[in-house]
Amino acid sequence: MLEVRNLSHHYGDRQVLDDVSFEVAPGHLTGFVGANGAGKTTTMRAILGLIRPNSGEVLVNARSISNADRAGIGYMPEERGLYPKMKVHEQIVYFAQLHGVDKTSAAKRADELLERVGLAERRESKVEDLSLGNQQRAQICVALVHDPSILILDEPFSGLDPIAVEAVLAVLQERADAGAPVLFSSHQLEVVEKLSDDLVIISNGRVVAKGARQALQEQHSQGLYRFGIDDAGWIEQQPGVTIAGREGGDVIVHLAGDNSKAAAQQLLRQALERGAVHRFQRELVPLKTIFKEVR
Repeated sequence: MLEVRNLSHHYGDRQVLDDVSFEVAPGHLTGFVGANGAGKTTTMRAILGLIRPNSGEVLVNARSISNADRAGIGYMPEERGLYPKMKVHEQIVYFAQLHGVDKTSAAKRADELLERVGLAERRESKVEDLSLGNQQRAQICVALVHDPSILILDEPFSGLDPIAVEAVLAVLQERADAGAPVLFSSHQLEVVEKLSDDLVIISNGRVVAKGARQALQEQHSQGLYRFGIDDAGWIEQQPGVTIAGREGGDVIVHLAGDNSKAAAQQLLRQALERGAVHRFQRELVPLKTIFKEVR
């Protein structure tokens, strides 16, 4: 378990972190979301020991994080941290050796990772000759090559096409399945929504929402239901019903009141009396809606 507890930090007169607290559970992919300047990168740097926060602490398994813990972290910065004139495979091996991995094991692991992220054919290319997306893949290999016990990734999916996102996700999920806490930030909210087990949303240096992704979506989706019916004209005439949207042949409704579940069942009965119901389900708002509501 990685725990950030009551972190506060300022640069001069500017408060960049204000009592930030959250947990990253073992085996979970935790999405860290916020606008530019919200405090994501500063939080990550505090975890890594690159800055010393004015107050608060970082814990690993309920004890203060040590230098040995930090040596076991796989970190991917938002800015490229690779040597442009080194060859890709050589570079991954070099970083593995910095973490204490012997050269033979490092070379084998580098080969495996390059194959997994679809970069094996460019193993002998210089980093500066790669596209930005392929540089991103190489950077991810560097973060993973020493089999880290914790993963911290700042914008890992930036510049990747959908196929590359899937390949990278598979590698990250493998580390999570091995029990590693995985914290990643991204501005691509649709990607975060798809990948995250848990979410932490930060705004102006403060955590404004956190928890299991689906639970947060359900919390912000009270009273929303999706009906797939042939004729939806009657439904908006019902008391307490507001049309929240339409998609294909479906209508999304918002039901007012504290007992929306019972109201939805009543509406379903009415729909069945009128004809076929092709779909009936709770509707979850997308992450971008939650982000706008809490920031």
